[in-house]
Amino acid sequence: MNILILGGTSFTGPHTVQHLVEAGHQVTVFHRSLSSRLADAINQIQGDKADLADFADQFRAAKPDVVINMICFTESDAHLFVNTFSGLVPRAVIISSADVYRAYGRLHRTEPGFPDPVPLTEDSPLREKISIDGEGYNKTAVERIVANTSDLATTVLRYPAVYGPNDAKNRLYPFLRRMDDGRPTILIEDVMANWRFTHGYVEDVAYATFLAATQEQAIGRIYNVGQQDMPPWGEWIRQIGAAAGWTGEVVPLPRQKLPAFLRWDEDFAQDWLMDTTRIRQELGYSERVTSSEALRRTIDWERANPPGNIDPAEFDYAAEDRAQPA
Repeated sequence: MNILILGGTSFTGPHTVQHLVEAGHQVTVFHRSLSSRLADAINQIQGDKADLADFADQFRAAKPDVVINMICFTESDAHLFVNTFSGLVPRAVIISSADVYRAYGRLHRTEPGFPDPVPLTEDSPLREKISIDGEGYNKTAVERIVANTSDLATTVLRYPAVYGPNDAKNRLYPFLRRMDDGRPTILIEDVMANWRFTHGYVEDVAYATFLAATQEQAIGRIYNVGQQDMPPWGEWIRQIGAAAGWTGEVVPLPRQKLPAFLRWDEDFAQDWLMDTTRIRQELGYSERVTSSEALRRTIDWERANPPGNIDPAEFDYAAEDRAQPA
């Protein structure tokens, strides 16, 4: 197959490309800056997504069977994508997010109500209001627009929180730094200890994207993607510690006893856990990397690539010591 990827050079993209190339597919990547992280054998088209329509002739010349859109974030992005690719390519894979669910609104208190039951299936209620991310990241609008496009068959992947090497959010760093600094305890709010939040390792999420792009039974379907047996938050931190060689303890405390910089504002009565049964049964998805190996690889990268904008106030160990139970 000829596969065109929009974006695809930063995080999950290069792993998706690798899966496709290893399976014998021809890959073209459209991105605003040519990337050395991609295999020399693939074709790269340099351009900005705001000018997507200007590249229609180059896209057509690549003769794509499928386009994977990894850079569709807003309502205007979706309209531009649909207008450019309707009639140009038979089908598309759209990267969406778990934040489309109403549970995300419950968690962030933008949509009041009782917690939605989890795990969230692809048919669970979606948000009715804009999320805390605003119009600049509105995947519910993206999904709605592509779903209403009759001449472009689509598959939607709802990504979890993705971790791994090259994670721009350095998701593990706040815990790993404390572990590497020899902290004997890591403090969390007591209601967070049993909170569950679906993650996915970058190579596994990329494999799910590969399957969605290359299997016809994915046409017209929506799939949750993520780790199948996600532990509660407190246990997740312990697993990170075990992989990092840390021997300390995770200590849950009431919110009022925590330093202000360790208090999160979310409503942790609402878990943010997704059911990934559909993609496993329909596309044969399973993790390619064990949880322990995924954490090891991530930790190695996090240690070598700490974030450049560290706020010392977020690591006030004296305040953490004062909060410790007597």
